[in-house]
Amino acid sequence: MTEEARALTQVAREYCALIEAFDSSEDIDFSMFIQRVSDLLPRLHMAVGVLADSDATDDLLAGIDPEQRFSLYSRLRRAFGDKDAYWLEFDVGRDWQEKSGSLADDLSDIYWELKAGLERLRTERSVTPTLRCWGAGFRLHWGQHLVDAERHLYGLRARRLL
Repeated sequence: MTEEARALTQVAREYCALIEAFDSSEDIDFSMFIQRVSDLLPRLHMAVGVLADSDATDDLLAGIDPEQRFSLYSRLRRAFGDKDAYWLEFDVGRDWQEKSGSLADDLSDIYWELKAGLERLRTERSVTPTLRCWGAGFRLHWGQHLVDAERHLYGLRARRLL
């Protein structure tokens, strides 16, 4: 494994461990959680930048239980409360209805993509298929979640709401 791939998997492990600690704790320090998320997202963004723009070998999320996904999303959404939702500028559908984003959705989608890749890395000899899936997933899906989450957290901090 290259040094860049090691750095990416290390940040992915830290991110997943943070989300899992949040999900399994009844008494989490929410401001510390937000601070750690805010610190990890730019590191993740930088680390994933080393991946080539490739096509996925398969769908990492195919085996993820939708109920588990929804449970994590719901718990995050409740924790963020009125700080969860944000407007996406210029995101207007064909019916001219504006759409909104959700920090809980962003963080949970990033988590499941990274978690599925880490699980695969434990069982496969070659890291290449997982790195290709992460690269394609970043380009097609979770990269937008990462950018949106970073932007929203920045906005909350700039307005002193965190």
